Amino acid sequence: MYLIPAPARVEKKEGAFTVSYETWAVLETGCSERTVRQAQLFLEKTKEVLGYAPMLTRGSAQKGDIRIRRDDGMAEQSYALRIGPEGVVLSGGEKGLWHGMQTLLQIMEQEGAVLPALCIEDSPAILNRGYYFDCARGRVPKLEWLKKLADRMAYYKLNQLQLYIEHSYLFRGMTELWRDDTPLTAAQILELDRYCQERGIELVPSLSSFGHLYKLLSTKEYAHLCELPDSDAQPFSLYGRMAHHTIDVTNPDGIALIKAMVKEYMELFSSRQFNLCADETFDLGTGKSRALAEKNGKSSVYIGYVKELAQFILDNGRRPMFWGDIIVEFPEMIRELPEEIICLTWGYAKEQSDFSVKAMREAGAVQYCCPGCASWNEFVPLYRTAYENIRRMCAYAGQYGAVGVLNTDWGDFLHLNHPEFSAPGMIYGAAFSWNADVPAFEEINRQISRIEYHDSSEKLLEILSGVEEQKAFGWYSACMYWEAARGISERFRTEEEIAGLFADAADAEAKNRRLEEIKAALYAQIRTTDGRDRERIWPFIMAVEGTEVFNAVGCMIGSAVLKKNPADTAAAWALAKRLELWFYYYKEVYRRISRQSELPRMEAMICWYGDRLRSL
Repeated sequence: MYLIPAPARVEKKEGAFTVSYETWAVLETGCSERTVRQAQLFLEKTKEVLGYAPMLTRGSAQKGDIRIRRDDGMAEQSYALRIGPEGVVLSGGEKGLWHGMQTLLQIMEQEGAVLPALCIEDSPAILNRGYYFDCARGRVPKLEWLKKLADRMAYYKLNQLQLYIEHSYLFRGMTELWRDDTPLTAAQILELDRYCQERGIELVPSLSSFGHLYKLLSTKEYAHLCELPDSDAQPFSLYGRMAHHTIDVTNPDGIALIKAMVKEYMELFSSRQFNLCADETFDLGTGKSRALAEKNGKSSVYIGYVKELAQFILDNGRRPMFWGDIIVEFPEMIRELPEEIICLTWGYAKEQSDFSVKAMREAGAVQYCCPGCASWNEFVPLYRTAYENIRRMCAYAGQYGAVGVLNTDWGDFLHLNHPEFSAPGMIYGAAFSWNADVPAFEEINRQISRIEYHDSSEKLLEILSGVEEQKAFGWYSACMYWEAARGISERFRTEEEIAGLFADAADAEAKNRRLEEIKAALYAQIRTTDGRDRERIWPFIMAVEGTEVFNAVGCMIGSAVLKKNPADTAAAWALAKRLELWFYYYKEVYRRISRQSELPRMEAMICWYGDRLRSL
C-alpha cells in the first residue's frame, strides 16, 4: 500500500476493520462547522470508492464507528489515525483532520472496505505548500477543471493555489484588455474561492503588476504607460510579450492604474495575501525611466516601485508576495521593503543550486522556495527534470528556513502543455514539501502510477519519462523559427542562429523510432489502467505523436533551410496533412479543459507550418 505524501510515522498492527454499510462516522462535539462540511465531502468520495458510505452524525462514538475528534493540543495541520478491529479514530488539529481524511481515502482506494490495522502520526515538514498555474500565456481553463485541480491538490495535502493572471480576468471597463480573449469573471473567482476554502486550500490572488504586461500596455488606452514607446504598434511576438512591456515607473498614472486593478481583483478573495509578481522587468531603465535609473540606480528604481505597491497591499489588509528573480541581484535591499513581504525565490534547473535561496536567507528575507513542473514548451513534461528540481528546492526550503514551497506550472509560448500532464510534477511538490524523506525517482513514479492513474502495472510514468530525451525539433524551436521566418524574431536573425534550431535527419529519425515504441507501450497501458482513468491515456498518446510530428517537420524544413537535401514534394505534402490531422485531435483534447483563449494563435502557427511544408 502506498501513501502520498508519505506519513511521518506508520506502525502496522494486527487485525483489520471493515467499513460496512452500517458503519457510522461520528463527529465529536468540538468539531467546527468547516469540519462538518469536510466530513460530508469525505463521505461523498467514500461512496465513489466503496459504492456506499457510512452515515454521518455528531456526538459520542461507539464501538465500530469512525470517530473524528478535534484535538487542540495538536498542531493545526497534524493528525493521528488509528485503525483497529474495534473502529477508526482520527484526531488532530482542525486542518489536520482534513489531511487525515485524505490519508484514509487513499487507504480505502487501495484496500477497499477492509482496512488494515495501523497507527499513523503525521504532520507536514513545511506548513505552506502551494501550486501555481499559468492562466495568462495562451490557456484559460474552464471553471470545472479548476475545481478538479483543487480536488487533486487536497487529496495530496496541498493547501495553497495561485493562478497567474496578466489580462485574463474581466476587469470592469477595460474591454480593450480582454476583448479578444475568454477571461475569468468575478463570479467564477468567487465560486472557486468558496470551493477551495471548503477543501482546505487558500486561493491566493496573483496579478502581474510590473514586467511583461503585453496586453495591457499594447492597448490604445494604456500604451502611453509603457517603458518603451509605441508598444501598441509592435507586431505580436511570443518572445516579445514576455521580454518587454514594463510599466513606466516615472508616470504616476501607471502605478495608479495598477493599484486600481489590484484593488478590484483582491476583493474577490478570502485570502489575506496577494502576489504582486514584479518579475522579469527587463526593460526597466532602458526607456522612459533611463534618466531616473542613471541618477538613483536601477535597483533603487525597482525597489521604490515594489515598496509602494507592497505598502498599498498592506494598507488594504493583505500580506504582499513578489517573485525574487530581480532582487536576488541586490538581496540586501530586501530590508527596504516592508518586513511582512514574502520573497518567492524561484529556480527551475535540473541541477538547481542553492545560490538564490541562500542569498535571500542571508539578506533576511522571508521566502518561499519555488520549483517547477518542467512542463512549459513541452508536449510531455520533463518528469526527471521536474523531480530533480523539486527535490532540491524542497530540500533548500528546509535547509534555509523557507516558510513555504510554491510549485509552478507555467504556460510560456501559448501553453502547449496539457495541464493534466503536470499532475506528477504537482504530486512531487506535495510529497517532498510534506515529508523531507524523498523516495527515489523510480519509486515515487510507481506510487503515482498506482494512486493517481490507477495503473495496476505501475509503469505508466516509467514509460512517459522516456519521452524526455526524444525531442529533435521542440515547441520552443518551432515557435522561434515561426517568428524568425516572418522577420519578427529578436533572438534568431542570422542564418547561423536559425540553423541552430534544427537537428540533423539521423538524430530526428532515431528519436522518432524510439517515440514509436513509447506510443505502442502507451496503447498497451490501456489494459492495465482502471476504466475511470483510461481516457487519460489517449492525450498522452497524442502528445507523443505531436513530438514525433514536429521532429519530422523540423527535419524536413531544416534540410531545406540548410540546403542539405532537396525536399520530396509528395512527402512534404503528406507530412503537412499528418500535422494538420494531429492538430485536429489536439484541439479536441485542449477543449476538454480549456476555453478558447489563444488557441487561434496556435492554429495560425500550425497552418503556417502546413503551408511552409507545401511550399518546399
